Amino acid sequence: MLFKTLSAAVYGIDAELVEVEVDLTPRAGDSQHDTIVTVVGLPDLAVRESRERIRAAITNCGFFFPVHKITINLAPADVKKEGSAFDLPIAIGILGANGDLKREQLDDTLLVGELALDGRVRAIRGALPIAVAAKREGLKRLLLPIENAREAAVVGGLDVYPVKDLREVVTLLNADQPPEPMRVDLEQMLGSADQYLVDFREVRGQMHAKRALEVATAGGHNILMIGPPGSGKTMLAKRIPSILPPITFEEALETTKIHSVAGFTDSRGLLTVRPFRSPHHTISDAGLIGGGAIPRPGEVSLSHHGVLFLDELPEFERNVLEVLRQPLEDQKVTISRAAMSLTFPSSFMLVGAMNPCNCGFHGDPTRECRCTPPQIQRYISKISGPLLDRIDIHINVPAVKVSELSAQESDEGSVEIRARVVKARNIQQERFTGESAYSNAQMPPRLIRKYCQLSPSSQQLLERAIMKIGLSARAYDRILKVSRTIADLEGVEQIAEKHISEAVQYRTLDRTYWQ
Repeated sequence: MLFKTLSAAVYGIDAELVEVEVDLTPRAGDSQHDTIVTVVGLPDLAVRESRERIRAAITNCGFFFPVHKITINLAPADVKKEGSAFDLPIAIGILGANGDLKREQLDDTLLVGELALDGRVRAIRGALPIAVAAKREGLKRLLLPIENAREAAVVGGLDVYPVKDLREVVTLLNADQPPEPMRVDLEQMLGSADQYLVDFREVRGQMHAKRALEVATAGGHNILMIGPPGSGKTMLAKRIPSILPPITFEEALETTKIHSVAGFTDSRGLLTVRPFRSPHHTISDAGLIGGGAIPRPGEVSLSHHGVLFLDELPEFERNVLEVLRQPLEDQKVTISRAAMSLTFPSSFMLVGAMNPCNCGFHGDPTRECRCTPPQIQRYISKISGPLLDRIDIHINVPAVKVSELSAQESDEGSVEIRARVVKARNIQQERFTGESAYSNAQMPPRLIRKYCQLSPSSQQLLERAIMKIGLSARAYDRILKVSRTIADLEGVEQIAEKHISEAVQYRTLDRTYWQ
């Protein structure tokens, strides 16, 4: 007897439907040892091992495992299938072919889940992309583990049923009147979770650094902080998400799909705060950019619509830092393998922190630096010019004075700074309506010429900065973009000389180390 169920396989951050066909062919004899289970359709090792898990789960849930030759086909047969999410649809296919289901077909239902030996349904990766695929293909119902239910329920127009074991799945499929599907309140999810435990009010001093971070977040600019140990670089970086604009539903959906594929979602389901990723400097290039036989997203994609913070930037391997160049430029990562080529989105704000030299005290008026000029140059040169070219703002973060440490907390916190950032981002959204860019940092040369026009006096000031102060030619466009953001924070259309002057001050490495 033949019975068909529907499942899905995840590739990249999207899912494709997989038809699970189960055929039972009677065999001579009544010994269970005569049962032969064959899985075809390019299954990986985890799918092939599912035979024993499914056999034990069906038996331990009180159902009869048929003494037949069982052939399981995963279609389309020429596409690789991986993971344990096919356990549940295969088990239901066997039970359906064996006559344990009242329904003769499940054309409107998609099933995913890993089975434990006692029949429990365990969590899987990629529940959100699978739910999106089910909705796209016009299916009505999705049965999946309880742990993944809230994540999948954010997709409207699809009835999501959380299940805890194989018995519950059979009962639900045999019911004349199915129970109420899970519902979630998206507005409540997005509103209640947008809270942060850290605040810029806790940072003493560092007004110049706070201003630079405000400009960076307002325009989506990458930023590099240079300062001695203990000056507050990490403290400042960890508070950046608290001043970024609230995440929209579309951004949350796309970001959650990436985290779902990587297996990093939790019981909340939808990611309602912008991600903040801070990998250790021992990370490999594959861990940062993504990889694997069937590619998984790396840190640059897990930071999508959020912040990627690289502390102690020169301590990262050079080849690891160099792979950042393409995602910073294109806002996406393409990973090619022999079997497939997958693209992951990677539109993130890069925040770097580093010491000014090996000992960390170059330029510190209170401590002596013992590094020689060649050692300092060699340390800074660990960051290549092409990578530095993609960082709009680099600033000095000096050690905090004792008088500032003992002062009262700042009157201005993340809420006040965020209000100005959101106002500037709204100006940019209106400006770039219909364009490929959505923030000043993403402006291509065509838009820079259109929206960053300077008065003769401002143009003269910029040229003088380029020629006399020692700024490199590659800094020209970066200064224009940052100047545009500073003007947006002020709410003015025309870029003035003071905006150019402030933007020039945010090119610390160009003004010092690269001369």
